[in-house]
Amino acid sequence: MDQFVVSARKYRPSTFESVVGQKHITTTLQNALKNHQLAQAFLFCGPRGVGKTTCARILAKTINCLAGPDRTEPCNACESCESFNSGQSFNIIELDAASNNSVDDIRSLVEQVRFAPQLGKYRVFIIDEVHMLSSSAFNAFLKTLEEPPAHAIFILATTEKHKIIPTILSRCQIFDFHRIRIQDIAQHLAYIASQEQVEADADALHIIAQKADGGLRDACSMFDQIVSFSGGKVTYQAVIENLNILDYDYYFGLVNGFLKNDISAGFLTFDNILAHGFDGLNFLAGLAGHFRNLVVARNPLTLALIETGETIREKYQEQAKRCTAMFIFQSLKILSEAEVQYRQSKNPRLLVELTLMKLALLQKDNKDEKKNDLSGGNAEGFPASAAPAPVISAPEKPVPQQAPSVSVNPSPVASVPPLAAPAPLPQVKEPAPPSPAPAEAAAAVPRPSLSGGPRLGGLSIKQATVAQQTLAAKTEAAASKQDKDPFGLEQLKAQWQLLAKEWKSLKGEFVYSTLMNGDLQLSEDYSIVFFVANTSQTELMNGLLTEIAEWLRAALNNYSLRLRFELQKEEELKDKRPYSSKEKFEKMAETNPNILLFRQKLDLDIL
Repeated sequence: MDQFVVSARKYRPSTFESVVGQKHITTTLQNALKNHQLAQAFLFCGPRGVGKTTCARILAKTINCLAGPDRTEPCNACESCESFNSGQSFNIIELDAASNNSVDDIRSLVEQVRFAPQLGKYRVFIIDEVHMLSSSAFNAFLKTLEEPPAHAIFILATTEKHKIIPTILSRCQIFDFHRIRIQDIAQHLAYIASQEQVEADADALHIIAQKADGGLRDACSMFDQIVSFSGGKVTYQAVIENLNILDYDYYFGLVNGFLKNDISAGFLTFDNILAHGFDGLNFLAGLAGHFRNLVVARNPLTLALIETGETIREKYQEQAKRCTAMFIFQSLKILSEAEVQYRQSKNPRLLVELTLMKLALLQKDNKDEKKNDLSGGNAEGFPASAAPAPVISAPEKPVPQQAPSVSVNPSPVASVPPLAAPAPLPQVKEPAPPSPAPAEAAAAVPRPSLSGGPRLGGLSIKQATVAQQTLAAKTEAAASKQDKDPFGLEQLKAQWQLLAKEWKSLKGEFVYSTLMNGDLQLSEDYSIVFFVANTSQTELMNGLLTEIAEWLRAALNNYSLRLRFELQKEEELKDKRPYSSKEKFEKMAETNPNILLFRQKLDLDIL
């Protein structure tokens, strides 16, 4: 039986032109050879299997090539090149630092540096895995590396540059090798398949290239393995089975199920994936990568960023057309949160299944929201004609809206009235007012809800802006006729507390605490000033100024009130600061002197 040579060795590049995926390295080295600007020492860094040692051998062979002084590629025909190819060259010495990392090994190498080359101009020393040298060996090598003889050139190769001491790094020209692109690896594997008369699918070669993680040597090893497994025919299914990789079809099938709101299909697919020995976290990461590819496939300009075969790329493009951008974005957000929670979860399988349920229900939720928006529904999903009125102690009748004042600073959209008067709300506590004049009817608005300003009845922002400009004159004319019911400070405080309680669940604890702990002042012209404790609260309340003012106007039925927020003075804050333990004790002792006597007899301390 003929001796089998693995593809990584059999098709190892012998010239700079045949090196795969490292054009920035080979071009630099060829220019240095052409201009006769070779450094005394080179350091090749990068991941495994990307061509560091291969480039070192090609450079060493080219330096001593006898075909001509200006060559940038080895001829592989002269005496020097042939002796190197057969492993008999005395001018190129390779040392594996992983097994020869002692001081004695480096001293032996330094002794060889003194001898002149036997054939050619240079003696080239290639030290592989140089980071494995001991500290003593590095120190013994420093002087020779800094000032070598004119005929000596050192080429060091390593996968872990951070382990090399800085004094070595400063004496070398450093070349960083990149991970090889998936497309480049797939093309090289296709070349090997054609040379070996092996039938190979393009999608199968892309899967091998992805699994290799940028290493060409790993890709060649996997290619040989698949050829042996499949009997000389590299197919997509053979690669999936042999390398134990999650098939693209799993993810395509899952997304098709999500689009149909099929929860059970997701559970069954995930159970099948677990039965094949895959980890749930890897599954989530793969599904997130699938949705990322769907984002890329939505635009023909970015379709090339999907590093797969042409057939798989077309499937991505077809499925992306059936997915909305919102569905993909929400799915990525859910998967990202699930990946973070997975490691802390005590029941990871349940977490993944819950994630699949969320994804399966996304399309249904989005369709329901879209349906409500098209039918003029409100933000909670109710149709405009059946929206429940918020339970508020203020009058429930529709009131006209007055043009907002400068101090309130409302947003343009929130202050735009609808084009027609709203339908009467249920549970009216007062008789309905007489029909308003045309100008008043045009300016009438529904009472603002707690979740924000009044709805615009389905108008877009552009339409609302046009409507605002059209009705500006009518709104200004109706402003003088709006309600101005009188109210006092106690009534204002009651409505303020009601607002704070109802906003506790909507806006959060911080808003509730700020509303409850500040001071209210009311002027005769219905100007309201609310004092807050710090600048953070001031910024927060100014952001909610429009909503609070509109709510109070509707609740108190007085559209002439004005609201502003101010920072409380330091002396007032000082009076309101909480007592310390010592101050509490002194205050209690003033009321009951026996407490002081009790402390003295028991020799107690105040904490």
